[in-house]
Amino acid sequence: MEQSIVGEIKEELHLSGLDPKSYSPLGLAYIGDAIYEVIIRTIVLSEGNMSVNKYHRKSSSMVKASAQAQLFEKIEPLLTEQEMAVYKRGRNAKSATVAKNADVIDYRKATGVEALMGYLYLNGEMKRAVSLVGAGLGSGEEHEA
Repeated sequence: MEQSIVGEIKEELHLSGLDPKSYSPLGLAYIGDAIYEVIIRTIVLSEGNMSVNKYHRKSSSMVKASAQAQLFEKIEPLLTEQEMAVYKRGRNAKSATVAKNADVIDYRKATGVEALMGYLYLNGEMKRAVSLVGAGLGSGEEHEA
């Protein structure tokens, strides 16, 4: 069986810990933000060669809080009980900041999605994270901004 990305990182760098259950929802969202961004950037890159500015514009439109909130609405029925619990913990976490271009409801939903992505990544379930993002974006469809 192929090792997970986080497993490879832990092994190669001799890291201990990284149990997703031991982190706060905002800690999970911290790493989940990066994981979500990598998934989105991979999708955008797959659309072919273009200027870096165009890559950035396309990916930015897909990672903003309102886009993540819309993604959640599509994947909610697909979530397991555990995944929903992680999402809710992230959504309900009290953050010290709010994105300047997002309303509070979208920002909280986005934090929940990022917490879920972080949880799945740390739990070695990257395939599930990618599957959920694909379902939320409509796998197989064009991912136009």
